[in-house]
Amino acid sequence: MAHHHASRSVYDRLTERLNRFPQGAPPSESLHRILAVLFGERDAALVSVLPIRPFTAARAAAIWRTSEAEARGTLDALAARALLVDVERPDGTFEYVLPPPMAGFFEFSMMRVREDVDQKVLAELFYQYLNVEEDFVRALFAGGETQLGRTFVHEDVLAPEDALHVLDFERASEVVRTATHRAVSLCYCRHKMEHVGRACDAPQDVCLTFNTSAASLVRHGHARAVDVAEGLDLLAKARDLGLVQFGENVRESVNFICNCCGCCCEAMIAARRFAALSPIHTTAFLPEVDAARCNGCERCVRACPVEALAAVSANDPRRPRRTVARLDAERCLGCGVCLRACAPGALALRPRERRTLTPLNGAHRAVLMALERGKLQDLVFDNRLLWSHRALAALLGAILKLPPARRLLATEQVRSRYLEALVRRFS
Repeated sequence: MAHHHASRSVYDRLTERLNRFPQGAPPSESLHRILAVLFGERDAALVSVLPIRPFTAARAAAIWRTSEAEARGTLDALAARALLVDVERPDGTFEYVLPPPMAGFFEFSMMRVREDVDQKVLAELFYQYLNVEEDFVRALFAGGETQLGRTFVHEDVLAPEDALHVLDFERASEVVRTATHRAVSLCYCRHKMEHVGRACDAPQDVCLTFNTSAASLVRHGHARAVDVAEGLDLLAKARDLGLVQFGENVRESVNFICNCCGCCCEAMIAARRFAALSPIHTTAFLPEVDAARCNGCERCVRACPVEALAAVSANDPRRPRRTVARLDAERCLGCGVCLRACAPGALALRPRERRTLTPLNGAHRAVLMALERGKLQDLVFDNRLLWSHRALAALLGAILKLPPARRLLATEQVRSRYLEALVRRFS
């Protein structure tokens, strides 16, 4: 019994560390059991004292009070199990990052078939924590205005005049073309659902990662490197299957694009469960129904992954049973999946009145998410030490780009004279 309490305290400390991320991981018996499967007590104790921002082996060695060589060995072993991401710097040395639970090490644990962890047990625990319990998914997808992910429009269903208005960062194809690295792996969501007997027949090998995340996952065998042509083919294959392209909510250095089904994928399930809270950033488009052309076949209704379309009476006195599709714009992601399903061509994408703001990069999104969730001080004073000058400059740059009211909120959360002086100076 004493052993159980000792182990729980290690996982409590690790949970506390994870909750310094803007999106957090609410404590739960299920979470403790997930962490125990993935980490083991020694690793949990070591990771629980690491910074949540990028750090070097020398920094880890200082925290763990060990040699740099020994720290590097431990860090490399954790990266090999996809519990850390190792990022190669221009000089050939590595920097390490503790990924958040999602999108992060939860997914990484199921992105290939592996023998070193019991994936069936893990899948059952993930299902309990994410699909039965609600706290984590609510915190992840509905904790504030700025969200983790955004929808990419199916580029091939746009009318030529609308395609002109799609910005480069809004195109999944552009993410594939401009990434420094690209890779494909198993879809965490469908792989998890397969283990609990709930998977659909959509393919699993369509989960795309990019840039530094892809490089790390490929390096350790968790994903397979692909070139631009194969990356574009995978996007096209997913679109043909009516899957939604859902990616990281940043304009630069997108780390992932998932190809989501409505039944298995966490993001689509959250979009239905918490529709009123806008858990996913939408595209700049909405489908418009041409009631005269709609034949009431309901294929679009069945294709929509978030239940944004419904069949309603056409109020046609000559054909009283005739239905037409009706859109719930509040629920709609603007993905364009419904257009591919519409045989009579009664749907067309039109620009929304207002575009959703997409954060510039990971630092900008982290600041916005932390600000909205009251966790900005955790980002600034992580591990009770300021970050490196480079990371602090990125943070301050992101804060200084905020509108005045949000900038004030940031200084109130951090309560730093230094930050206040900077904000006053640049306001």
